[in-house]
Amino acid sequence: MHNYLDFEKPISDLEGKIHELRKLAEEDQSIDTSDEVGRLEARAREAMVEIYAKLTPWQKTQVARHPQRPHFLDYAAKLFDEFTPLAGDRKFAEDEAIQAGLGRFRGQSVAIIGQEKGNDTKSRLKHNFGSARPEGYRKAIRVMEMADRFGLPIITLVDTAGAYPGIGAEERGQAEAIARSTEMCLNVRVPIVSVVLGEGGSGGAIAIATGDRVYMLQHAIYSVISPEGAASILWRDSTRAKEAASNMKITADDLKALGIIDGIIPEPIGGAHRDPEAVISATGNVVAEALRDLSAKPGDQLRRDRRQRYLNIGRQL
Repeated sequence: MHNYLDFEKPISDLEGKIHELRKLAEEDQSIDTSDEVGRLEARAREAMVEIYAKLTPWQKTQVARHPQRPHFLDYAAKLFDEFTPLAGDRKFAEDEAIQAGLGRFRGQSVAIIGQEKGNDTKSRLKHNFGSARPEGYRKAIRVMEMADRFGLPIITLVDTAGAYPGIGAEERGQAEAIARSTEMCLNVRVPIVSVVLGEGGSGGAIAIATGDRVYMLQHAIYSVISPEGAASILWRDSTRAKEAASNMKITADDLKALGIIDGIIPEPIGGAHRDPEAVISATGNVVAEALRDLSAKPGDQLRRDRRQRYLNIGRQL
């Protein structure tokens, strides 16, 4: 069953009628609904094209959070062969919000790190909705150190509303773990390619997204704080999240214009959840091209250019 967003009601109504007509035809084969179904499908496609051609930042935020949007494990299953997850930070515990390990990407050995949100109640609780604790970032550091030691490129897939803000996480050094993970990204001498799949929330995202190349899916968002959080701070009213989203420059188009990201990966009309296979394939192609470009650079140059990249952000504004 497809989950429709609030602004998708015209599409929902049309596709609901299509479903009813097909069900009627299945129950009574003497009824021919093919012509009417064809007309409604054309209208539904037109409505989808029209709606998605002019999405607001808040509507893009809703698409980025869509519960049926493909997550890290969907990409890992399609893009990587022999993916072997590694568990634990060797200090405190395993954190399921961050998935990390080794695998092969189109024949090349790579290290893989990403956030997993889960796709049902059980898996969302298991992965803490993609919000990592300090041990998750320390696990990411451990894998990045291993990748650097063995000369393995690093691919990171970002999808988190932010790091977990619980008391236990703060007691175990959440801010320090995020800072150390960001520092490790800046220090390694192997290529890092990062893709924001859905939400790129605050330090929880930047801790593994400080890459040589950073891309976003077309309807993904990348921000220093969630629109709800910004509205709560600015106006003490989280219901003004829509207004905050419009002013925060959080969409892929905004961030590309600001020079924060290197490119935008197109999504099917209706969002990545409408055709996950196409989106995953397109993401793989972009990552492969980036790795080809970066592999020609020596490690010291990669490290130097990466650091300079982030020092330069904002200077042209």
